[in-house]
Parts: sequence; structure tokens; C-alpha cells
Amino acid sequence: MKQLFLSVNDGAMSVVDTPAPTVKDNTVIIETLYSLVSAGTERSLTSFGGKNLVQKALERPDQVKKVTEKMSTDGIWTTMEAAFGKLKDPMPMGYTAVGKVTEVGRGVTDIAVGDIVAEVGQAYHAEVNRVGKNLVVPVPENITDIRQAAFSALGGIALEGIHQAEVVPGETVAVIGLGLLGQILSRILYAYGCDVIGFDVADKSLPKTKLKAFINSDDDSAAETVKSFTKGRGVDKVIITAATDSNAPIDLSEEITRDRGIICMIGVTRMNLDRRPFYQKELSFKIARSYGPGRYDSSYEDDGVDYPIGYVRFTEGRNVEEFLRLISTRRLDVTDLITHVIDFSDAAKAYEMITKNPRHEKYIGVLLEYKQNREKWDSVINNVKSGTKKKISKNQIVLGLIGAGNFARTTMLPNMRDTGLYHFKGLATTGGIASAQANEVFSFDYTTNDYRKLFEDDDIDIIAVSTRHSSHAKFITEALEAGKNVYVEKPLCLTPDN
Repeated sequence: MKQLFLSVNDGAMSVVDTPAPTVKDNTVIIETLYSLVSAGTERSLTSFGGKNLVQKALERPDQVKKVTEKMSTDGIWTTMEAAFGKLKDPMPMGYTAVGKVTEVGRGVTDIAVGDIVAEVGQAYHAEVNRVGKNLVVPVPENITDIRQAAFSALGGIALEGIHQAEVVPGETVAVIGLGLLGQILSRILYAYGCDVIGFDVADKSLPKTKLKAFINSDDDSAAETVKSFTKGRGVDKVIITAATDSNAPIDLSEEITRDRGIICMIGVTRMNLDRRPFYQKELSFKIARSYGPGRYDSSYEDDGVDYPIGYVRFTEGRNVEEFLRLISTRRLDVTDLITHVIDFSDAAKAYEMITKNPRHEKYIGVLLEYKQNREKWDSVINNVKSGTKKKISKNQIVLGLIGAGNFARTTMLPNMRDTGLYHFKGLATTGGIASAQANEVFSFDYTTNDYRKLFEDDDIDIIAVSTRHSSHAKFITEALEAGKNVYVEKPLCLTPDN
């Protein structure tokens, strides 16, 4: 299959051939139909990748602190090698899409093969994705334009902002930043019976985004104008969706919010809070964490452990479910926000538009469309150019590697490469990301999602196992039975039987 990656080292985008991921417990394999290019988030990532080391350090002082702390424990050279190794790892792009289910893992009971589903979080710009069951929601059949489901992650972010701001129907809510996320948020607020006042540095109001008023953020009389629309009270809640290095959205929020109102941040801005207005009005400030409860919790996202609805009504997955409900009941429509649909093979054009925009195009929602491609399911990807063959030195040990996690990429493979004693022949993983990241740096002759292909390769002298401990015994046993030498990082097994 093909997948889009960003080089963190220089900001370059590339479409990489890599084996499709295979199903695991509590996951779903999805053939992507459309994925959304989130202009704000992905533009900032691309911009970060294009900066030099000094600029990267100035933008991420938190990471610099981690590096300096690691130096004190692991030493300078070890730390620097690890840091530069991370910069070489290509980053998978994308996080929201709609697709068709092709396989379900054990533990998945409410999703079936053939279902059209919204996918978030692990929904990369790739022809095939493996997504945890809690991050997948079936698209209601009465949604005729399934492209709307590709906006689900942004819908979840908007809804989490609404929940964190404790919005009540009938309130007046200010939305600062009318980009794609601001437009979706404003429409959901209107569907919930709220009056919405939109703010931005330019008038980006759209007919289907039914604002009570639009006010230019740079207008010195913005606070007074807000009072004229709110009987002199100010807005009940402010939700900031803007992306800027300025503190202006925070300053504006403090001015326009009523007594004991709530300001919620779901965008990315400077956050220097002035104590005086917060004290005088007894304001509350909150930050919404992405799509909702469950985000960044591996037990929820990877292991499929849901939060009880009696304790957490709107989780990450249930926010997506609510977004799709609003669309299916015709309370929400985002079709007009789709300004560009670009073939996935031309993904570079989409990123050129959101970063440099040489043609000065007006865009809001940019979708990547995935056409049928039988080769996406190939279990082996040959990385050697057609018509050529890598020469294997008689003095080299031919390596087949199972697993390409952090330890293999940062410790095992660099040491093997530096000795010059190994020829990297075959790499087997269960997912496209790890395979692409390892192969980008160490260049195996082929990659595969079927580890048995390594056992069938007569050229391979030794199988190195770098997977989770619980799987070591299985791979060691099968490799030995296939007549291969085996190297495995401890332990050999976890129990006497396995």
C-alpha cells in the first residue's frame, strides 16, 4: 500500500510503499475512501519540519529540556544519537478519514466487514489503516455524502470544546477563529440552540454558518460591539479555535466574557493570562484535550477498554458518534466546506496549497480521495529497483528482522549497520508505519507483513526477533524449525510453556 509521510528532518513530504497493516485484537482494518487534510495542524507540522535545528529547539523548549536531562543520565553521544535518530524517523500524516471495513479483530462486536465507518486518531493518509475499535464509528446509512464523515475528528474536537466550556442551550458563545474547525464548531453550537458570535482577522463567514454576528478581531471596539448584541452582559462562553503565536485571542476573550463566564482553548495560541480580569469577573479557563476522554490513553485507544457511560458520557468515540448523529438528522451539514478533492497520488499538491499556495486558491476543507488499487494488499514490498539486485558480500551475515520498534531502530540496527557485517535482507512487521520508519533509514531489500516470508528466504542466515516479549517464544520456535539461526533480545519466553 501507499502511505504519506513527513520528514521531520527537512519538512519534505513523500508517499511510501509499505505493506498494509494486519489485524490485531480489538482493531479494525479499513480501506480508506477519503481522508481530510487538516490545514492548521498539518501545515504547522510541515512548517516545523522545514526549520533548522536552532529554530526547532526554540519552538520546542520542552523537548530540549528532555534531551538535556537524558544527557545527564545516558551521556552526550548516546543522547545525541537518539535525538538525531528521531529526526530521521518519517512521521505519518493524517488523523481523520472515512473508509470501508475489510477485516475485524477478536473483541470487535459492533462493526462488520463491509461497513462504512468514520475513523479518527489512527486514521492516517494511507490506503489501508489499522484502527482501534473505540476510534471507529459506523456511518449511518441515511448520510448520502459519506465524505462528511471524514471530518469526524474535527467534529469530535469541537464537541469536546463545547463540553469543556459547559455550554447550555440558549447561551451566546463567541468563537475566535473561523477556519475549518471554527466553522464546524459554530454550526454545532447553532444546532444546539446557541447564538454564535464569530471573530477572525478577516470576514470568513459562510451562508451555512449561521452567526448572530461577525466581528473583526482587530477592531478596537470589539468588546463594546459584543455588549450591543448581549444586552450589555458579554458572551456566556468563549471557545478559541485560532492558531497563532499571538496572545490576542486570550486578551480578546478576557474583554468580551461576562461575569463568571468560561473561556475554553481548543486551538493553539500563546496563553499569557492577565490575573486582573480573571479575578474581577471570576472567569474560568479550560483546555479541551483533542477529541475527548480516552485521547492518549493506550488502554482506551489501543486495547479497546471503553469508559463506562455512567461515568463518562462523551468519550472520544462517543463524540464522533454524536457528530455523525447531527449530520444524519440534518441538524448539521458540512458538504459546502469541501472545497477541494484531490487524488491521493497527487497529495503533494494538497500540501503545496496549504503551505505555499502559489495559485492563491481559496480553500477550507481539502480531501484526499483513494482510488482502487489491487497492489495495496501485496504482502511483500520489493525495495530494490526493478532490474537490479543488491550484491551480498560473502563476508556478510544476511539478516531477516521481525519487528521494528523503538529498540530495533535506535539500538539494534544502528549497531549492526556500523559493524558492516550484516546485509539487511528482509523486514517483517504487522503495521505499515514501523516498517516505513525502519526501512527509511536502514534500507532492507524487501519488507513484508507476513513474517513467514523470512523463513522461506534461503538467503537469510539469521532471524533477529525484536517484538513484544510475549511473542518471542512463538517466533523463536518457528524460526528454529525453519532451520534459521536466531538472535533475540531477552527474554526467550515468559512461561515454561511459552
